[in-house]
Amino acid sequence: GATVQRRGGVARHDAVAWGFARAADALGVDLIQQTEVIGFRKENGVCIGVETNKGFIGAKRVGVVTAGNSGHMAKLAGFRLPIESHPLQALVSEPIKPIIDSVIMSNAVHGYISQSDKGDLVIGAGIDGYNGYGQRGSYPVIEHTIQAIVEMFPVLSRVRMNRQWGGIVDTTPDACPIISKTPVPNMFFNCGWGTGGFKATPGSGNVFAASLAKGEMHPLAAPFSIDRFHNGALIDEHGAAAVAH
Repeated sequence: GATVQRRGGVARHDAVAWGFARAADALGVDLIQQTEVIGFRKENGVCIGVETNKGFIGAKRVGVVTAGNSGHMAKLAGFRLPIESHPLQALVSEPIKPIIDSVIMSNAVHGYISQSDKGDLVIGAGIDGYNGYGQRGSYPVIEHTIQAIVEMFPVLSRVRMNRQWGGIVDTTPDACPIISKTPVPNMFFNCGWGTGGFKATPGSGNVFAASLAKGEMHPLAAPFSIDRFHNGALIDEHGAAAVAH
């Protein structure tokens, strides 16, 4: 069997990121690139700003949205998050004529494929089976990914891959995100999206921005509190994303 989502589509990540950046810049937001966060400044246990390699940035409230590096940021702030970070790899082929006009994913062989407007095939599979922050990838995952795609589309066995890369994703025990206050007053985290964070950007961003503005979590974010891992109120939606991880 299979599922069909006819309203689904593909968006270019970089284009979306730049679109958000330009809109934020037009509203007066300062975007500081190539700047490393090296710590957080506190007074009486309350977060009052961010320490960077270019200096201190004071803030009444601090929002942390760093995906796979969220665990590291929490460590800098003095607490632990219930997340694991894994590399996630993807590959892009040489350009070919149009052959696939949708995103096709198989949980049977665990792989997905789509085709860009330039003709490149974009393929991938699951996260690496180990925890880590390495973004070079690993040959066993590349091999498994290629095998899965060739099993679905044998005709693609002769297509050459142009490049491969890896990113870091953060996963939680119940496979649902954390949009929450933290043990450090005035510090908020939005993380734990696993491989689905990009798709959730508009909704989670709106909810998170409202929470930061008011200092209290938006009603839609309430179930995603970090406290659920202490009180047992986990979210039973592990299969909602239709991916194995």
